[in-house]
Amino acid sequence: MTKGTYWLEHAWLGDRVEPGVVVEVGDGRIGAVRTGAPTPPPGAEVLRGLTLPGLANAHSHAFHRALRGTVQVGSGTFWTWREVMYSVADHLTPDTYHALARAVYAEMALAGITCVGEFHYVHHARGGTPYADPNAMGEALIDAAAEAGIRITLLDTCYLSSGFGEPPDPHQLRFSDGSAEAWADRCAVLKERDHARIGAAIHSVRAVPAGQLATVAGWAEQRRAPLHVHLSEQTAENDACLAAHGCTPTRLLADHGVLGARTTGVHNTHLTDEDIALLGGSGTGTCMCPTTERDLADGIGPAVALQRAGSPLSLGSDSHAVIDLLEEARAMELNERLRTRTRGHWTAAALLRAATADGHAALGWDEAGTLEPGALADFTTLALDSVRTAGPLPRLGAETAVFAAGAADVRHTVVGGRHVVRDGAHTLVPDVPQALAAAVEALRG
Repeated sequence: MTKGTYWLEHAWLGDRVEPGVVVEVGDGRIGAVRTGAPTPPPGAEVLRGLTLPGLANAHSHAFHRALRGTVQVGSGTFWTWREVMYSVADHLTPDTYHALARAVYAEMALAGITCVGEFHYVHHARGGTPYADPNAMGEALIDAAAEAGIRITLLDTCYLSSGFGEPPDPHQLRFSDGSAEAWADRCAVLKERDHARIGAAIHSVRAVPAGQLATVAGWAEQRRAPLHVHLSEQTAENDACLAAHGCTPTRLLADHGVLGARTTGVHNTHLTDEDIALLGGSGTGTCMCPTTERDLADGIGPAVALQRAGSPLSLGSDSHAVIDLLEEARAMELNERLRTRTRGHWTAAALLRAATADGHAALGWDEAGTLEPGALADFTTLALDSVRTAGPLPRLGAETAVFAAGAADVRHTVVGGRHVVRDGAHTLVPDVPQALAAAVEALRG
């Protein structure tokens, strides 16, 4: 349904929760928003609960979903986790990746996510041989998002080396195009469509030689496309960059023209005061992924300081240890409470903005993430009568959403005016758990 009327029992309108809101939809966009409607107009779709703008998952590696429940066994570090991740990546083909991503994106829709930023670097066949269509893997992801009913920004990733000055290892050969110029040539063939936009990514400063960073940044700048980069996720990366270049990863990116308002650093965990000033002063965004950062024991990034310095915050589920953007928002605040032993670093409304409008902006969808005329008709409704959400006054809906609700409370997800999730069931992928189980099983070696 791309044209019609919705009646929202309660709706978060950015600075307040309003009861009885009528939203008119036409051509996939919101045409009008009217408050003060205590009963549904004739013929309106009724969404009972609290309706929010659609959630934006600003950082995803879809194939990492196959690791859930396996990499939690025993102990280890990010680097030992990475070896398990490589073993899963080795089994990906365009067909198996499409099946897995379709199921993962359907899981996201069930969690209220209407747009995903897919940080995509598994480009070629094992050993690095290109497929007949060099973008077969990226096209599989774009098609998977369409079939799951959500929007995607394919952040096609440049990944050229295993470390500073080192060639890719055998697992990484399928990630590499050989040079940033070859990466750019391949990306130039990718086409945007109604549900899909194309962005760029630098995997990390260790994976793209310093002399080639500007090529990737220039490609994104020429197209006015979003540019994302894993940044200072590990202290080992900082130490190696200092040894190779005599500076931090943030300074290296700044010196090669990577930072800026369309750039987002992912994680931004281990930063100096100068790094924070460089990121904030340039308007470079920060995508925090708290459930992955805690799962991998990465650390707690300086999100408060970054936002105060001028870095907009967004949220991602990254490795998909869980897929729950409300948990990511909650975890960002609660992590900061643990670190500082004080409460209330963000309001619930500010955390929801990170999960909605600011997340969409980081992915190049500035016209999404709000419930207002002209915005894309993407929204999600949370139950207010579950065991988690029953009790609080509806006017406290933002606080209930962030500090009590979760993905299990999503009842409806609408994308472009079309009901993708209705009454907690996906309308396009009939059995999401079975689809996930089958897709993960296909990747077991």
